[in-house]
Amino acid sequence: MTRLDADTAARFARLTLGHLGQEYPHKLDHVLNSDGDALPPRVLHPIFHGSFDWHSCVHGWWQVLTLARLYPELPEAAAIRARADAMLTPDLVAAECAYLERAGAGAFERPYGWAWLLALHGEAARHDTAWGESLAPLAKAFAARFLAFLPKLTYPIRTGTHANTAFALTLAHDWAREHDTALAGLIAERATGWFGEDRSCQAWEPGGDEFLSPALMEAMLMSRLLDQTAFARWFDAFLPDAAQGRPETLFVPATVSDRSDGKIAHLDGLNLSRAWCWRTISAALGGDHAMTTRARDAADRHITASLPHIADDYMGTHWLATFALLALAG
Repeated sequence: MTRLDADTAARFARLTLGHLGQEYPHKLDHVLNSDGDALPPRVLHPIFHGSFDWHSCVHGWWQVLTLARLYPELPEAAAIRARADAMLTPDLVAAECAYLERAGAGAFERPYGWAWLLALHGEAARHDTAWGESLAPLAKAFAARFLAFLPKLTYPIRTGTHANTAFALTLAHDWAREHDTALAGLIAERATGWFGEDRSCQAWEPGGDEFLSPALMEAMLMSRLLDQTAFARWFDAFLPDAAQGRPETLFVPATVSDRSDGKIAHLDGLNLSRAWCWRTISAALGGDHAMTTRARDAADRHITASLPHIADDYMGTHWLATFALLALAG
């Protein structure tokens, strides 16, 4: 299977360091309450103003910190650490927190950016630096938002884009297991209620601009919440024909017709996130399950389809290396 190596890690790091501080072009998630709110991204978000949008900047930081931990001797790792020392500071984090208190910011980046910020804090806390402590107030703010939001979310959102509930809860649960047991418990409760009895998934995907598989992200989340035996039982009911390669749509990489179109370029992300899901699912099922080899093969096909294209156009370059890292290191 294709795996992460030092050369690939260095390439990913160079790509992402190149756009973490690139302010324009930029797509804001921003509510204007007056003329005074018409401010540039670097003023609104002193840390996360690069990489085209706030959430891509957040997960770009997650990516480079992860690479610096996995490959600390890379020349790029020194540049990552220096950038983090300058940017992940209490004062700048306080400004990011203040943005959340603005009128109209209650749903800012819900839930995708919330989840990625928790993942970033979780990664920062693994390093022997002040980064995790600096980011902690922002992580606590988003954890509080999850705790308030999940009880009133009557139905999960199953679309394959930023609103996807299963993706957000996967990242949030990974963080909460170490940092917030109340949130971890709430996620397990809500996810089990939403997804625990799902059967015979049709997997009518992909949509034309999806970067997540609704079916596989749900399975990924359930693999986090169930032990191996229980997960295998759930998976076999959820995708009963998967060992025979059906639904075929889950095993065939998406075709990307125009990588300069930001929405169509999402489909490269779909291929990479599916690879991450298939690898995680195969590991959770165990080596003896009938699905394991097919899942690993599907992962490799999806990686091969999109990994060569992560730097083809800025519409992909500003975010795809993160999903490539998930696919290769997962």
